[in-house]
Amino acid sequence: MLALITGSGFYDVPGLTERKVTEVATPYGPVSVSSGMLDGSHVAFIPRHGSDHSLPPHAINYRANVWALREFGADGIVAINVVGSIDPAYPAGTFLLCDQYIEFTSGRDVTFFDEPGNVQHIDMTEPYDLELRSRLSSAAETIGLDLAPTATYVCTNGPRFETPAEIKMYGILGGTVVGMTGYPEVALARELGVPYAAVAIVANLAAGLQGTELSHEDVVGVIDECKVPMFALVAALVRGE
Repeated sequence: MLALITGSGFYDVPGLTERKVTEVATPYGPVSVSSGMLDGSHVAFIPRHGSDHSLPPHAINYRANVWALREFGADGIVAINVVGSIDPAYPAGTFLLCDQYIEFTSGRDVTFFDEPGNVQHIDMTEPYDLELRSRLSSAAETIGLDLAPTATYVCTNGPRFETPAEIKMYGILGGTVVGMTGYPEVALARELGVPYAAVAIVANLAAGLQGTELSHEDVVGVIDECKVPMFALVAALVRGE
């Protein structure tokens, strides 16, 4: 079963039938998992900010979300991440497939192995699942969606946007896009052995790369235009195209 963890502006899955909400108990608290049928396949999803965008990035219960999807039966997770572009070659409306990340977060619960006597070191050479990325690339080709095959996701703590100086630094370090929610999701899924891939959708050029100030409203406005192709990609993925 495919599971989705959706970002800003993505609070529902169009075309989902037989909808229901299940409360899944986890060691980190209960999680409401929505599910239903999409093109004949069972799909689950969690809007990571909540259905009303009430959870700031640093307050999301990432461990509970990933654990709950694993317990619910997910054999793959596709994350939808709304991002700013560090590279002007990727303007608003661009879709990218993440293959690496750099993280600058603090104060988050980032591992399942935080108890003494249970130390495990997880390889992160390929943090995003190769097979799931390949399937997403094939699905994008099938529907004619331009999906850039690589991107390095820089994860910051938020909820504030970054300064132009920070964006300049992230670019020097090799970052392609910047967001606030991609970590620790990717690492937690890796620890549990659940294949995880992330599609980054550019909502804006990052601070210092455009002439205006950034606002959440502007971000959501761009995302509204990206919903149809994003969920067309998801539908093609579940159909195996």
